[in-house]
Amino acid sequence: MDRGLVCVSVAAVDAAAVIASVRPVLSLADVVEIRLDAMLVPQIEPCVAALDRPLLVTNRPRWEGGLFAGSEAERVDQLCAAVQAGARYVDIELRTNAALRSRLIGAARDRGARVIVSSHDFAGTPPAATLLATLHQMRASGADLGKIVTTATNADEALRVLAVQGEAKTLHFPLSAFAMGEPGRITRLASLYLGGAMTYASLDEHQATAPGQLSVCHLRALITLFEQRP
Repeated sequence: MDRGLVCVSVAAVDAAAVIASVRPVLSLADVVEIRLDAMLVPQIEPCVAALDRPLLVTNRPRWEGGLFAGSEAERVDQLCAAVQAGARYVDIELRTNAALRSRLIGAARDRGARVIVSSHDFAGTPPAATLLATLHQMRASGADLGKIVTTATNADEALRVLAVQGEAKTLHFPLSAFAMGEPGRITRLASLYLGGAMTYASLDEHQATAPGQLSVCHLRALITLFEQRP
């Protein structure tokens, strides 16, 4: 059965803490996301050497729910350095200055890394037309993949997010679309089988990096149950 990738997201203070926390669940991950904005000194080289999985680096600014509080140029410099160090994926927000975003995309292309252009809404779920406009902006940006994450307060909003996957499939554009919040939890699993490129899981129940995130053990158990043959 075709499905998207499982990415374990890690927010830790340094490379040693990232490695120690990921190793117990590494076999359950297809990709490991390292949140640079949580690190006191961003350092990716030891993680590349120690973790036998493709690494995704994210440096989420405060204006999109992250921890990074420095300048935008510094934030993008850190992402470029992580790509140079061997990260295979890099996440950059759609709202990032276009010139800075293009610089990162160029750096990633030079190293053969894939660029995820992302959009996060922590307040709610926009209308369908807005979600589709966001999808088209991501595709036009030069992204290899898109990521649209909203906050669902009810089932209708969760379904609205999943519907974006259909348009992305028509465009042949890899997209991860799901919703945060309790009503959105099901979308984290469902999107994997509806054309979603990737879904994100936490190390455990106590270390979620976003509201409603499932632990990787829980998510893998659901995948196993869903894919079992009669």
